[in-house]
Amino acid sequence: MRNILLTLAYDGRHYHGWQIQNNAVTVQEVFQQAMSSVFGECPDIKGCSRTDSGVHANMYCLNFHTEHRIPVKRIPSALNNYLPPSIAVLSASEEAEDFHARYSCKGKEYVYKIWNQEIRNPFLDGYALHYWYEIDIEKLNKAASYFIGRHDFTSFCTLDNREKGDFHRTIRKLSVTRADGMVTITVEADGFLYNMVRIIVGTLLYVAQGKILPEQIPSIIAAEDRNKAGPTAPPQGLYLNRVIY
Repeated sequence: MRNILLTLAYDGRHYHGWQIQNNAVTVQEVFQQAMSSVFGECPDIKGCSRTDSGVHANMYCLNFHTEHRIPVKRIPSALNNYLPPSIAVLSASEEAEDFHARYSCKGKEYVYKIWNQEIRNPFLDGYALHYWYEIDIEKLNKAASYFIGRHDFTSFCTLDNREKGDFHRTIRKLSVTRADGMVTITVEADGFLYNMVRIIVGTLLYVAQGKILPEQIPSIIAAEDRNKAGPTAPPQGLYLNRVIY
């Protein structure tokens, strides 16, 4: 029995997230169809995380066990023959028996892209949030600095039945940068709660609007109250950028 790790990239615009759903097309559903075509059956896939509807992945990892003897170097091209242009397998490798794409993960990095110009860019539709109000990068980085460290992020989580237990997470990096009209928010942590990145982004945009002061971030974190933070930013600017093992 072989334990295979695959790294994927996908355009999330036309999918209702990663995880299979009853009444919507998801990345996992389409990917499992390709797996069945190559392996003759679909092995039990372990994904590194969930992504929501419209969210993209520059790097998504999954693993599965198989007795199939296809050479590992042939797996990406074999699967890509059956996948649509919106999904690509980037690499494959054999890992130790106990490797798990989710539980062996030591952290993830997300990026959120904001097109910060008055005029929208039609080529970024679905790939970046169009936000035409002024963004003070220095001000947002000051607010971002308060998120770094280990905190209870209940204020930055959409509560549903998937979120139970310990809400503490450690943010290792949170930065805001600009390249011409594109503002990029990058956040790395040991783990993320449901909608955590999008709520952080929405809160930072409230800081940009002057609705929240940078110095208020610690009290919002300490409140452990979702109503104290900003809104949940739309999904189209969000990318799972890196998975750390």
